[in-house]
Amino acid sequence: MRIAVMLAVALSAILSVPLRATPAQSAGAAEALLAAANHERVAQGLMPLKWSVSLANAAKRHALRMAMENTLSHQLPGEPGMSERAAQAGAHFSSLAENVAEGPSAEDLHRQWMNSPPHRANLLDPQLDSVGIAVAERDGVLFAVEDFSLAAGKLSLEDQEGIVKKKLGSQGLRLLNYTSDARESCVLDNGYAGAHRPSFVLHYATPDLQTLPDLLAQRIQSGKYHSAAVGACPSSAKFGAASYRVAVLLFE
Repeated sequence: MRIAVMLAVALSAILSVPLRATPAQSAGAAEALLAAANHERVAQGLMPLKWSVSLANAAKRHALRMAMENTLSHQLPGEPGMSERAAQAGAHFSSLAENVAEGPSAEDLHRQWMNSPPHRANLLDPQLDSVGIAVAERDGVLFAVEDFSLAAGKLSLEDQEGIVKKKLGSQGLRLLNYTSDARESCVLDNGYAGAHRPSFVLHYATPDLQTLPDLLAQRIQSGKYHSAAVGACPSSAKFGAASYRVAVLLFE
């Protein structure tokens, strides 16, 4: 699964090649995959990916679990989704992508990804700037995870609002030009501010602007509301791993 928060939901895929490897081959595989990824990016005129400790920790937990369960998946039963795993590991991001695969060596894993259009797109995405990679070994097979992101802090308030507006528009809502009201409301813990009284207002903090909160999605699906205004405001330390703070005002 790929969550590209800055632009759109993008491609993902899972590769499964049941080949074998020696335990010794798993050592240094993450470093080899990072070097291979950046070699490909530089060859395409792209900036190399920066190493993210938090993404690497998220990738490690997922790789170990895949190895333990001897299966490939972007989300195993009972496991948080990719976005939540990254946030729990302390990652701050505005875009997120993931490659997973199994194989006998780092070279083989990288070859699989580069020969698969959706995986290649993740590796060569100019909108991504950070990566964390982990490899776990089971019975001679390497289980690998590459977690990519566009680091948080690179989106203006207008950019953040634009992402949420696009999601709301895709749900059939008309977007109102009440941004100042929504921004004034955003800095509040609850309630609203401004000249236009909404029928419903939701304040939330999130590391993933592309995913609407369940409560907001439920309200929209009720069909009761026909227009909305969105306001973003600076986040703060009290929101922990959440990178963005948003208020959505719904109108009947």
